[in-house]
Amino acid sequence: MRIIIYTGKGGVGKTSIAAATAVKLAQQGKRTLILSTDAAHSLADSLAVPIGPDPVQISANLWGQEVNSLRETENNWGAVQGWLSAMLDKAQLKDITTEEMLVFPGMEELFSLLQIKKHADSGCYDVLVVDCAPTGETLRLLSYPNVLNWWLEKIFPYERKLVKFVRPVAKLVNHIELPSDHVMDSIERFARDLADMQQIVLDPETTSVRIVLNPEKMVLAEAKRSFTYLNLFGFNTDAVIVNRVLPDEAGEGFLADWRNIQKKYEEEITVNFQPLPILKAPMMRQEVVGMPVLEELADIVFGTLDPSAMLYRGRTETIREEDGEVLLELRIPFIDKADLDLTQTGDELTVNAGACKRKVILPRLLMGRQVTGAKYTEDRLIIRFGERDIQAKG
Repeated sequence: MRIIIYTGKGGVGKTSIAAATAVKLAQQGKRTLILSTDAAHSLADSLAVPIGPDPVQISANLWGQEVNSLRETENNWGAVQGWLSAMLDKAQLKDITTEEMLVFPGMEELFSLLQIKKHADSGCYDVLVVDCAPTGETLRLLSYPNVLNWWLEKIFPYERKLVKFVRPVAKLVNHIELPSDHVMDSIERFARDLADMQQIVLDPETTSVRIVLNPEKMVLAEAKRSFTYLNLFGFNTDAVIVNRVLPDEAGEGFLADWRNIQKKYEEEITVNFQPLPILKAPMMRQEVVGMPVLEELADIVFGTLDPSAMLYRGRTETIREEDGEVLLELRIPFIDKADLDLTQTGDELTVNAGACKRKVILPRLLMGRQVTGAKYTEDRLIIRFGERDIQAKG
């Protein structure tokens, strides 16, 4: 199964691009499911057909689903919620807000994303197109399994034994109901499902992420930050889609200034995201709603490309530790070493490569660290960062 995950800042047209991709894939004869995990669903509006929390067939080879996060939370966390709720009730801490506090921040998004594993296991579809929550913050949550796996293997077995041993005593002495085997099983199942899903979305042969953005300053800054984190956590980003690009004929009259602004940021997008393929979607003449317009949009964006193809392989940014220092590697091909210049301002790194300028938003791991050296070799700029500044720690 091929999995394509679309992400981007809210309002950039991510859902429209994802829907257009799914429509084109279905036309090619691929059994395609477009899945919305965004809490603010707009997929049904884009396709102009009703869609529910389970897959609904829209046309030949095309199904759509808007995940109900509350239902998925109940399915995956209901037993734990029930136990926690009973505990708080006995402690006389239960009030109208308790129910909201029993699901930790970000978990509803993770429960929704577990649908990816479900559909990958089912074998019912050839391609899964995921309209993800904005900016890729949800994808950052998928780093949690790294910690959960360690906990499951090293700590959880002993916790289960301890709870089983202490449960009768705790109930007798303190009237505290420790989690039952059913609750413990529910926690373990969720953690293992999450780990399995992480393997699926990190598999570069199966899954890729595509960033949708508009040629605007704030949107571009957010896209660069997301791109850095996607690289950091090992996701394969295989394309960038620049959406709502004004046509050249808008270079005169009321929209002339906007067209000039967009041209400026289009150049910056090329510099910052190369060598990724950069696809462009124009500002359409009409509202992007309904199958015919989505078909037209997909034809313009992909042209002769197969939307299900892996459009790029490899990571353009990597971070690793070496001899107490942290190294950031940037792929910058086709440049002379003498033309490179590097400056750092706060959490932003600026790389001047000849006439081009690339800005990198540093992840939290590198914040507060100063550049101590850099070298360029085999199309890669390797930048060294020293110890974190003490003031930055505070």
